[in-house]
Amino acid sequence: MAHYKYRELKLPPDAEAAYIRWIAHLDAEFSRHHKPELRSEIVRDELHQLFLGRPHGGKLNFTMVTELPFNVLQLTLDPRNVTLEPEYYGDVDAKKYAAVKPLIWFWQMFDRSPVGLNHWLGFRFRAMLGRHIFKHIGSNVKIFHGVEFSFGYNLTIEDNCTIHKYVLLDDRGEIIVRQGSSISDYANVYSHTHDIHDSSDVTNRATEIGPKARVMYHATMLAGTKIGEDAMLGAMGLATKDVPPHTVSAGIPARPIRQKRKLVQDS
Repeated sequence: MAHYKYRELKLPPDAEAAYIRWIAHLDAEFSRHHKPELRSEIVRDELHQLFLGRPHGGKLNFTMVTELPFNVLQLTLDPRNVTLEPEYYGDVDAKKYAAVKPLIWFWQMFDRSPVGLNHWLGFRFRAMLGRHIFKHIGSNVKIFHGVEFSFGYNLTIEDNCTIHKYVLLDDRGEIIVRQGSSISDYANVYSHTHDIHDSSDVTNRATEIGPKARVMYHATMLAGTKIGEDAMLGAMGLATKDVPPHTVSAGIPARPIRQKRKLVQDS
């Protein structure tokens, strides 16, 4: 069988230089400013440019009914004027979340902007934001569009991982994606669970993937489960228990269906 690796693509020099300069500018701004107020202003100004094609400025006219939709749009580009689902959770660390909320809003709105499907730019933009949001993000991490997470500050993604489009990473407890692991499109990874009798009774458990593991398309990991080294959770699988290393598990609930050949033999 053929082995296919990701190709390294080059952009026209002017475009690549502009993208790198923009990301470096944002990285410097978020490194310099940690207060939610200042980060919100930065995000608001950037989103004005991305969505409206002009700098933020001027007063809104709240008296004209015909301008109300445009007012709503402009107000919503400012993270201070929106609420996000994790803010409603009783276990949120309000201080930690306040610092990352503007960046999470930037992440979500970037993905919905005219430039959100630009993969070359998107990989680098999300990796930059991840350094300011996540507990840890390693090198050579590729995150596709539409990936969402809960708090962000409980999420660890190690080196050489790939998170494909529309993955949900519910890091209310903690999620750790070990080196070289991959999560395929539309997978859901949870780290919290509800009591079956009282839905307000929430238990957080760390969920772990890898190293060098794969969670396949539309698969789901429940809170506290672990996909072992070089293991695989098959497409549409539901992991209610750990998947042992070098094992393929599939089904609902997922059960081992075969052993993988170890990539590196024990010495």
